[in-house]
Amino acid sequence: MKNKTTLVYLFIVLLLGSYTHVMAQQRTVTGKIIDQVTKQPLPGATVNIKGTSQGAAANASGVFSIPVPGDNTVLVVTYIGYGTQEITVGKQTDLNIALSNAISNVNEIVVIGYGQVKKRDLTGAVVSIKGDETVKVPASNAIEALQGKIPGADIYRDNGYAGGQSNIRIRGTRSIGNPASSNNVLYIVDGVQGVSMSDIDPNDIQSVDVLKDASSTAIYGSRGANGVIIITTKRGTTGKPKLTFSSYAGVSDVSKYGRMKNGPEYVAFKREAYRAVGTWNSVADDPLIFNQKELNAIQNQQYINYPDLILHHGTQQNYQVGVSGGTDKTKIYFSAGYYREKGILAGDDYKRYTARFNLDQTINSWLKVGISSQYANINNNIRRDPFNAASKAIPLGLPYDSAGNVVMYTVDRLQINPLIDEQPGSWAANTKTNRFSGAVYADITPLKGLDIRSTFSTTQWSSVAGQFYGKNSINGNGANSQASVTNTQSNFISWENIITYNKEIKDHAFTVTGVTSYIQNIGTGSYALAKNQTFPSQLWYNLAGATQSPGYGSNYNKYALLSFTGRINYSYQGKYLLTLTGRSDGSSKLGPGNKWAFFPSVAGAWRVSDENFMKKQRLFSELKLRVGYGISGNDVIAPYATQNTLTQIKFSYDDTNLAPAYTINPSIGNSDLKWELTATTNIGVDFSLLKDRISGTVDYYDARTYNLIFPYTMPSSTGVSTISRNIGKTSNRGVEVSLTTNNIVSRNFRWTSTISYAHNKEKITELPNGNVIDNDYRKSLILGQSPTIYYDYKKLGIWQTGEAAQAAQYDALPGDIKLADISGPDGKPDGKITAADRTIIGTRVPKWTGGFNNNFTYRNFDLNILFIARVGQWMSSDYYAKYVRNGSQNGSAVDYWTPENPTNAYPRPNATRSSSNITTLTEYENSYVKLRNITLGYNVPKSFISRAKIENVRIYVSGKNLWFYSSNNKDFDPESEGIIDQPLSKLFVAGLNVTF
Repeated sequence: MKNKTTLVYLFIVLLLGSYTHVMAQQRTVTGKIIDQVTKQPLPGATVNIKGTSQGAAANASGVFSIPVPGDNTVLVVTYIGYGTQEITVGKQTDLNIALSNAISNVNEIVVIGYGQVKKRDLTGAVVSIKGDETVKVPASNAIEALQGKIPGADIYRDNGYAGGQSNIRIRGTRSIGNPASSNNVLYIVDGVQGVSMSDIDPNDIQSVDVLKDASSTAIYGSRGANGVIIITTKRGTTGKPKLTFSSYAGVSDVSKYGRMKNGPEYVAFKREAYRAVGTWNSVADDPLIFNQKELNAIQNQQYINYPDLILHHGTQQNYQVGVSGGTDKTKIYFSAGYYREKGILAGDDYKRYTARFNLDQTINSWLKVGISSQYANINNNIRRDPFNAASKAIPLGLPYDSAGNVVMYTVDRLQINPLIDEQPGSWAANTKTNRFSGAVYADITPLKGLDIRSTFSTTQWSSVAGQFYGKNSINGNGANSQASVTNTQSNFISWENIITYNKEIKDHAFTVTGVTSYIQNIGTGSYALAKNQTFPSQLWYNLAGATQSPGYGSNYNKYALLSFTGRINYSYQGKYLLTLTGRSDGSSKLGPGNKWAFFPSVAGAWRVSDENFMKKQRLFSELKLRVGYGISGNDVIAPYATQNTLTQIKFSYDDTNLAPAYTINPSIGNSDLKWELTATTNIGVDFSLLKDRISGTVDYYDARTYNLIFPYTMPSSTGVSTISRNIGKTSNRGVEVSLTTNNIVSRNFRWTSTISYAHNKEKITELPNGNVIDNDYRKSLILGQSPTIYYDYKKLGIWQTGEAAQAAQYDALPGDIKLADISGPDGKPDGKITAADRTIIGTRVPKWTGGFNNNFTYRNFDLNILFIARVGQWMSSDYYAKYVRNGSQNGSAVDYWTPENPTNAYPRPNATRSSSNITTLTEYENSYVKLRNITLGYNVPKSFISRAKIENVRIYVSGKNLWFYSSNNKDFDPESEGIIDQPLSKLFVAGLNVTF
């Protein structure tokens, strides 16, 4: 017993001695991190112990504290937008660290496909955007907030509906067979594909990296054919837990909306239409052209401005709470958000609830696991477009009765009151969406330099979309009610395994990456509809209660993609860089023998500024030349498109009893269909001048797309209409420039600017049977031209009184549209206006796009001003198409021809002549510059908030879409291109950001 007691005492002594020795070795180091120039603290800067996952974050005063194991410990200090600094601790216990915000930021980490590199080691065309740029513009999604900040990415929004999304196209249009979907960008969120950008709260984003050239996107193979946008969300950090609260709220109004003719203008227009044919000569003739209700309204001056009654003030608000923290082994980030937007139309409402949970857990020295997850619940009430009816409705009479109720018809029963859908029981449309995306990973480092990561991810999506219109509604128009419901589900899964090996041998550095990837998506859907609901209040929730026209259907589709990828990054002396990538993709969409394709790429870079001959020069502090070439692919067809399918028809033997029958689908399959391919060459230069006062990037690219998957029209004798074939070629060539300047840098004031510019020339270089001339002026395809041209008659003006004889040769009268006689059967003007006279009017693609982003800081104040520009594109405006010559409808308030007003703008109103060639009136060059955003913020001094244990408080006001300039258009916001039913809005908000 005595011996056992002695052993216990001895064990305790040894244990205490070991603990004392460890504590003697491990000690705590504190410090402060500041800006090298302004000496201001950098809250949120991170300090990590090199080679471990242990780290800490600086507080609002830039102060940090971290335990270190010994004197040889190396601390790695980083802050977004600043250069990385490594410090050996030695005997120091209190550190003062000054980081440089040199705008070249060569040591900044950039996320690339299946990995990350320092900006100095990039060989491809990649743009990296800090997360704080995504919240400077109040927007429902991050892509809209990045407008004008990414050269080569044409971002614009053409609709103003609540929760509406922005369009984005990177480096032009490649595919022309199905351009709406086959030119889409691939989004990667924390390594997860298939995530919708509308689900992500911009406050959750740490960084956005845009991969544009083939050498960067080739590692994603066919998935990255049209560019890749990688979103990295915030994750937990070691140290004291941090709580953030972000919110803003404000009001919106229509940005600019084209005016319709008011009551007196409409009356004058209709009188002129009948004066032109001799029916009307004075007010005494009004009974000949107006009905009694119209005459009463004119006599009592009862005029209606429908757009003014339809448009309302909207609201927008956003609230988000984020929590991050952890230890050296466990790091957690959690956030919850609520976004609500009420549009400028009654009944247009969008609500989004989001939650994010990210976890990184270090199990031991060689194993790390984690979770990335995102949930979004969206509830969207959608208003049916009232503007089409409002633009036509005669602006006479009273829209409401004496009790304040909307009357269904004002002056006749031909045109319904466009306000009717705002009445209870008239219209309802709602879409409820639930989306969950999540990924789990295991990261193993069995050997030094070797990392093995396996990630399984999924996106589960379901939506229920219901729609109802009553008998007394715009759609019902006094006939029947109708209700429908559509259920949609999507099950997307991905399993990726990544092996990365890093090795340095003297002046040589290698990073070898291998990837296997499996993607599968299953989509299902069903719908049902019925008319004449017994109880309209049941909407679409009791279709069996309807009495007429039941209909139903369902669908199923599935596709899979299997991929194998390899990449080698090589560096010699840190200044000669080489990247080799190869990826094989196998798609289930394509037929046997054509499912697989190989996509190679190669890129090299030379860091000229690291050469000895550059040491004595003072102009360049950074200079790097890049060149790359790669091939990417696209399987732009829908699942089963390579197979022949049947379609159901109704068949009757006795012309009385219908029976179901089947026939071959008019669009037949093609089992020989192959991958659509794009070969891209990219040449670029990265530079920084005058001690990092100016930095920038210039890229030139040439992308050639071939084996286009194109719907080929079959001869009618075949009994089918189209077949998809690999025919045709397109080309995109362009230049992109990004320039950032530190204009003024002083202790109290700083002004930095970023200018982006992109020029892209897209054209069709080969078609199977030459030019494709379509009856629709927006769909013709011409060799050597953009796929998005307007091919139409050219309007020269209006035939004038003195040109009556010449006009008669073309069956026209003075006051009619004067068209250009360009060609005839022999290629020369023939005195007739025929289809041969159609020509290229313009293209919807801008000649160049640009942005001018300015950030100012003065003491505790900050100011952001962003301008954007789209120059050289044409539009065909719905607004200008609202012109009916006979006066049977209202329309746009425009300058039209009369004998007393011989304008060349719009033709003369005429009760008997048609409104033919109206499209020629709608086509305008639509260049514009827009003040996209102004945000003024103020950081409350620490002396006011430190006692409340608050690290930072920022209040701000912001305005979006405040002003634009367009030489040819002053009637509506040019970004919408005159789409009359979806006017854009301007927004004013006030916000608050708090960090605890």
